Amino acid sequence: MTGAPSARATMRDVAALAGVSPKTVSNVVTGTIPVREKTRARVEAAMAELDFVPNLNARGLRNGRSGVIAVALPDLATAYSAELVHLIVAAAHARGLAVQIEETAVEPQREDELLRRARAHLVDGLILNPIRFEDSVLRSAGRLPPVVVIGEVEQTRADQVRIDSRRAAADATRHLLAHGARRIAVIGADDDASIATATSRLRREGVHDALREAGLTSDPALEVNQLPWSMVAGARATRILLERGVGFDGVVALTDSLALGTLHALHDAGIRVPDDVIMTGFDDVEFSKFTAPSLTTIAFDRRAFAEAAIGLLESRIDDGTAAPRAVTLSHALIERASTAGRPAGYRP
Repeated sequence: MTGAPSARATMRDVAALAGVSPKTVSNVVTGTIPVREKTRARVEAAMAELDFVPNLNARGLRNGRSGVIAVALPDLATAYSAELVHLIVAAAHARGLAVQIEETAVEPQREDELLRRARAHLVDGLILNPIRFEDSVLRSAGRLPPVVVIGEVEQTRADQVRIDSRRAAADATRHLLAHGARRIAVIGADDDASIATATSRLRREGVHDALREAGLTSDPALEVNQLPWSMVAGARATRILLERGVGFDGVVALTDSLALGTLHALHDAGIRVPDDVIMTGFDDVEFSKFTAPSLTTIAFDRRAFAEAAIGLLESRIDDGTAAPRAVTLSHALIERASTAGRPAGYRP
């Protein structure tokens, strides 16, 4: 015989199990008042044990908010997007926020749909990652609801979290130059403005900056961009590069996914990394440590990136009148085996 279903746990049940007041549980759920980390952990453990689900609709009736935010990224299939979404969701959940996920690269107009949801108060705010300003809702929208932009699109209308992609790409290129490379190919950017994104433009400019510093001229024949950025695109771009018959001894791949495809295509062509060609990626996603050889890459603290985005969005939801703010996170080059075959100062 099946028993009657158990009653849904309440804030009072959580409070009793955690040994705190219902108000403290509410503060943990809503994030409106800071709670000590030990107390928060005790409350969250009690919520998990009781399978407690906050009533976001009731919360919205009280404070005019839904307790839901939306996050839109260009391509959810990439390792970078997967890792970043994971961290954004964790940061949002720690503040009692639910997250709606959307993908926008193929259909940028989805940004406009999310904007309408925010204006209708179905979501409290948006985190957007447009790939081109000219295609983004930021260009044409009137008054914006709470919005935080992540990534490289250059704009001044909304709060933004980013890294200095141009400088980071220059640092990657300088690293190859310091290890003897002189003919440096770029996988992920070329002079075709019709497919250029904000990221590809800035990172390509960074490569050119470093080449100019070294007294070298960029060669369009060494640059290939295939969309969407993925391992398949990296392999395809590298095969195009090889078919051109231009010599190169270094590669800057503008993402780690592109780099993995490049490694595969070079291996198929009998070109050894790092013996024949040295290369770098960008983003330091998890698999970059496990490629063969492991991948030298540009890294930044994605957890801090996610926390900054959620923090700016919460502030914007609380105060829509403040001037837009921008947070630029630092980056670092992580040297691994894909450039370790040559000592600094090497000359062929």
